[in-house]
Amino acid sequence: MSGYGLSALLGVIEGLTEFLPVSSTAHLRIAEALLHVSLRSGYWKFYTIVIQLGAILCLPVYFRERIIKFLSTFPRGERGDRTLLTHPLGLTCVAFVVTAIPAFLLIKVIGKNLESLEVMGASLVIGGIIMWIVDARMARSEQAGPDARGSRIHTWHMEGMSLGQAVWIGACQILSAVFPGTSRSMSTIAAGQLAGMSRASALEFSFFLSMPTMVAATGYELLKSLLGKGDNPVGVSQISLHGWALVAIGFVISFIVAYAAVAWFMAWVRKRGFAPFAIYRIVFGAAVLLWTFKIVG
Repeated sequence: MSGYGLSALLGVIEGLTEFLPVSSTAHLRIAEALLHVSLRSGYWKFYTIVIQLGAILCLPVYFRERIIKFLSTFPRGERGDRTLLTHPLGLTCVAFVVTAIPAFLLIKVIGKNLESLEVMGASLVIGGIIMWIVDARMARSEQAGPDARGSRIHTWHMEGMSLGQAVWIGACQILSAVFPGTSRSMSTIAAGQLAGMSRASALEFSFFLSMPTMVAATGYELLKSLLGKGDNPVGVSQISLHGWALVAIGFVISFIVAYAAVAWFMAWVRKRGFAPFAIYRIVFGAAVLLWTFKIVG
């Protein structure tokens, strides 16, 4: 496969999987291994970071109207009953801080697990089982709607979230940082549902929390790479024109595909559940584990 074709394919994989609860990290690492891309190459690590940024940047574009609305009502909210910490933007920041501090302290463990296909395969399977159980538990309340008595769901819109829910979701997101394959969206969606949030509200908060979380994580790694620090760094001067062209292709394709995936996923969740994604995770994770054990054996 040509370099341009490889870049386009990886951009599509990143765009499709970044915000679906199936783990983009696992899919990229496995695709790179199958396509014989050096996982220890400084350039390809840099490339992966950049195309992740391409996917992330689709979120402020897609949610631009919601973001403008939140900014215009900060900090009191539309109904005037919110505070600096309980406004949706404040809750996003709280959840981000709860995730960021432990994740930074565990950065060496995270780096080690990023190279482990066994960890990714196991995380895919376990996360899929958890997601399936949690979504099935909430399915009846979703179908009954917000007016049903005895519903397990008491937060149908992101604007109605509590501080406790944000802290809980941020804490659960740490799992996705420490165990690649868990998926940030899976951990935040399942955590939100367990905390009494509807599918749609949990998903929307997952997207909002992805913005600061992923910008901080990828920005940090990108800066280290460009400054020639960290493991297998790559400086700007070391990247050829051809190398920059591959990065640009992956970035643009990742952005476009991710935007389409987010739009489709939001529409899907409002009518259906997460069970198909849970099943896919379990099957894919089992295949990864079998493949890994075959390689080791």
